[in-house]
Amino acid sequence: MSIASITDRIQLVRMNKVRTRFAPSPTGSLHIGGLRTALYAYALAKHESGDFLLRIEDTDKKREVEGGKEKIKEILKIFNLSWDEDYVQSELAKDGRYKKAAEQLVKEGHAYEDEGAIRIKIPKGEKVSFHDFVLDKDVSWETDILEDLVILKSDGLPTYHLASVVDDHKMKISHVLRGHDWLPSTPIHLLLYKFLGYEVPQIGHLTDILDPEGGKLSKRKGSISCEGLLKEGYLPKAILNFIMLLGWAPKDNQEIFSLEEFVKVFDPKGFQKANPTFNKEKLDWFNGTYIRKLSDEELFKLLDSKLDVSWEREKVKKMIPLIKNRINKLADFSQIAGFVFEEKSPLKITDRYSSHISNALKALEGVDNWNKETINETLMGIIDRNGFKVGDFFMDLRGTIAGSRFTPPITESIVVLGKEETLKRLKR
Repeated sequence: MSIASITDRIQLVRMNKVRTRFAPSPTGSLHIGGLRTALYAYALAKHESGDFLLRIEDTDKKREVEGGKEKIKEILKIFNLSWDEDYVQSELAKDGRYKKAAEQLVKEGHAYEDEGAIRIKIPKGEKVSFHDFVLDKDVSWETDILEDLVILKSDGLPTYHLASVVDDHKMKISHVLRGHDWLPSTPIHLLLYKFLGYEVPQIGHLTDILDPEGGKLSKRKGSISCEGLLKEGYLPKAILNFIMLLGWAPKDNQEIFSLEEFVKVFDPKGFQKANPTFNKEKLDWFNGTYIRKLSDEELFKLLDSKLDVSWEREKVKKMIPLIKNRINKLADFSQIAGFVFEEKSPLKITDRYSSHISNALKALEGVDNWNKETINETLMGIIDRNGFKVGDFFMDLRGTIAGSRFTPPITESIVVLGKEETLKRLKR
């Protein structure tokens, strides 16, 4: 079976409305690769003023996770990937569409019954092929290597192969985007399109996202889920921007895209052929960039639900300007600024530690106006009078107050910490 060239297919599609779909199964947390598929399908449709459909494929009831359907919708809403139509295959099955298609195939000799199920009958000595519009190449198979797979199970529900073909036809899907791991299923689908007399949509298989340690980024190797990244403190806009460029490249070197900007410039020719690697450092960079675009109040609202309820919210607000340029994800706030709210073990750093801290304690006890200017003037006075090295003195001060060598500006942090708590820590 031959399929029209990509040029002819594009011209044909332009005569009709572009319609894409995201078709996840509710069998677990949505993987970052699934979100990427949804994003590309959404952008492809919206760039052409077309429709983006959500079709939840829940015909494998044994693997379905309770609440999985609702979770998928919740995640897509968080990322603003709104759909124009949504369907659930187990509900669609009630109109008999899959059973009817399977019976038609049996009647016409393209399928047969086997122990209560129905299998496709693969013809011998033929060749099936199509042009992958993502990979931009022709792909073909000899039918002699294909197996007679089940298309309708004994419980009356279809397998993925039959259901996706029937629904893509009935929903007038013009472009099918899916993961590269579905490529081996494509010849079965092509045969089903042919046997059922359906027009074949454009089909494209996206690159695999690779694990930095090698191999595909998969559930077996520790799946990176959208839910998990959100819990770590990554912002939806940053995650979305990051995955935009995991398999697609703009014509220029632009890296920062809003969803609206991405849709506007999206071009299928930008799909990359090489498998991208999930670079966590790059994700951190994107997230840090988006955090710094937030106002202090916006950042506080995002942090509020993630921090210990016992932490004084006014102090949190005061610490935000001090750490905003130092964090790459929301979870970093606790690591960098947590010492203000929870006392850490003191860290003795230099040989003059005792002298540094005893002098600081004595001088700060006499400070009445507890503000940055007065505290800084007092501390610099100590350094000048005692001939201390500025760097060593403040390093010991950080070690005592924060239990760390690396802190937000220590003078400003001491202001937020308050006089009573600061003196308490120095007295230790």
